Amino acid sequence: MIGTYARGAKLATIRIMKIGIYDPYLDDLGGGEKYMMTVASCLMDRHEVSIFWDNKDDIIAIEKRFSLPLMATKLEPNIFNNKFNFTSRMSITKNYDVLIILSDGSIPFVFSRKLFLHIQQPLPIKRSSSFKDKIKIKIISKIFYNSKFTKQYNAPIFPNVRSTVIYPPVFFRKTNTKKENYIIHVGRFRVKDVGTNDFKKQSVMVETFKKMVDQGLKNWKFILAASVKKEDEAMFALLQKNAKEYPIEFHINKSNDDLFNLYNKSKIYWHASGYGEDLETHPELAEHFGISTVEAMGAGVVPVVINAGGQKEIVTDGKNGLLWNTTEELAKQTMQLVNDQKLLRKLSQEAEIRSKDFSLEKFSENIYQLIQS
Repeated sequence: MIGTYARGAKLATIRIMKIGIYDPYLDDLGGGEKYMMTVASCLMDRHEVSIFWDNKDDIIAIEKRFSLPLMATKLEPNIFNNKFNFTSRMSITKNYDVLIILSDGSIPFVFSRKLFLHIQQPLPIKRSSSFKDKIKIKIISKIFYNSKFTKQYNAPIFPNVRSTVIYPPVFFRKTNTKKENYIIHVGRFRVKDVGTNDFKKQSVMVETFKKMVDQGLKNWKFILAASVKKEDEAMFALLQKNAKEYPIEFHINKSNDDLFNLYNKSKIYWHASGYGEDLETHPELAEHFGISTVEAMGAGVVPVVINAGGQKEIVTDGKNGLLWNTTEELAKQTMQLVNDQKLLRKLSQEAEIRSKDFSLEKFSENIYQLIQS
């Protein structure tokens, strides 16, 4: 099918492709799901896009949670679950020009003209050298990663497969809202080892802020905005209980608009994923990119974030934010900003400039280039 779209003052002729998108964790409402559904929403303007999933309510929840327009996509049965055998999947996928799949390292047998895998985090998989595995690798057109950090750890798993990095698009809406003395963190609350720790290290940040208050910090508030799933509510309640009697606010399962409002009121952003972990052995425990960090920067919030994972690709220490290695450094650098308004303003301006490198326009163009490659 042939169509046209405007680019500048010219009309470009394109072939409208049939594209299928599959994310096995679509009901998780995490960063990977936001990324994949943004791919869908970008491509649906020029192509025929289908999402392989069985529950329409999950798509509606994604639209609401991330403010993504997906109504022009088609919802197709999930051909990657056990209800569909190899023959059925072969018959269906051969009708697609492009399949884009969020992968945990596995490679599905499909018969589309092109297959693109997206990988969001370092994988523990060691690829076998079996004939079947060699055939699977050959059907991959290209792998695209969400950061250089992720690519660094995964590229050796897929020898001779072309790959690239396409940073997530970051949505932000800066307003003239008056800034308050708020330190903010936004992230999903996930239990890593029940009763021991949390994946995003929200408890580490709570304890650091409490210690700062005990040591004399006044007139500042810590805002912790978290998405919390039903199975993690009990552990999250313990975190809330531990923060009582301190100026700490919890905002749970808020919409994008609510989060933008909080960003625009805040001055400093904290992120701690990977703290205290053996990241050489388990690099997947670091932040793979850091969408919330860039969202905060887009609202002029100064990032004070851990010197690990994808955070190092976003923040240049001393230019558009500050990087730390210990919680003592986190507290010290934060107090530096609290006490030096000139430095806070300078880094705020630079943070906002840096955030523009992760625009939706750049992401869309990169995705279009990918499917043409």
